[in-house]
Amino acid sequence: MADTSKLSVEEALKKLRESDAKAQSMTRDDKSDLLEEEVRRLRAQRLRLGPKPAKRD
Repeated sequence: MADTSKLSVEEALKKLRESDAKAQSMTRDDKSDLLEEEVRRLRAQRLRLGPKPAKRD
């Protein structure tokens, strides 16, 4: 049979919480990166379009 180590309930919960915290942090980082890229894209688009001349009647 394979050797398996048994964890106490506290140790198991600690491991689960650590992995969950890392996953949430990575998700936040990914979302932040996407938002930063979107901001860069919109700024570039605004500069590319430039100011529009005022309409004269």
